[in-house]
Amino acid sequence: MLYCTVNTANKLTISRVTMIPLFLIILYLNVPFSQILALVIFILASVTDLIDGYVARHYDQVTDFGKFMDPLADKVLVISAMLWFVEVGQMPAWIVAVVVARELLVTGLRLVAMDNGRVIAAAWSGKVKTATTMVCICLMLLPIPSSLNTVCAALILITTVYSGLEYFIKNRDVLNLNNL
Repeated sequence: MLYCTVNTANKLTISRVTMIPLFLIILYLNVPFSQILALVIFILASVTDLIDGYVARHYDQVTDFGKFMDPLADKVLVISAMLWFVEVGQMPAWIVAVVVARELLVTGLRLVAMDNGRVIAAAWSGKVKTATTMVCICLMLLPIPSSLNTVCAALILITTVYSGLEYFIKNRDVLNLNNL
């Protein structure tokens, strides 16, 4: 069973989880400045991700709950924003499908590796993908020209595919793919 130790890092993660529905509700209200307010919430949620990881490692607050919920909260936040972009015509659905597929595939790879007693740490390209995605989502929440939305969607796609391929190439032995 997964228990939540009440510490600062987990409180930050929980606060991020609670910001996700608030972020979406504000986007769907479609009132003046709703996207700006949603952007502020998205930025706050993104900052809690940086802070909770630092706090967990620096103050020895790493828990099973945090290991499970922190990456899940990040994925739900990002996918929620992207699905809204699809709904309002700012991003093609197939890009979101690629992002979701990459997340599921990398998670599956990590689970297989863990079952074999190996931990696959976050790669540098994964960190670049996350940062690029967060910045691009922030930009897309602003009233920018559609050409910049297209650039942001392309950057998200490129960093997502590159980092996913890197995970599988560097860890192909986990799935016995060395001969491919």
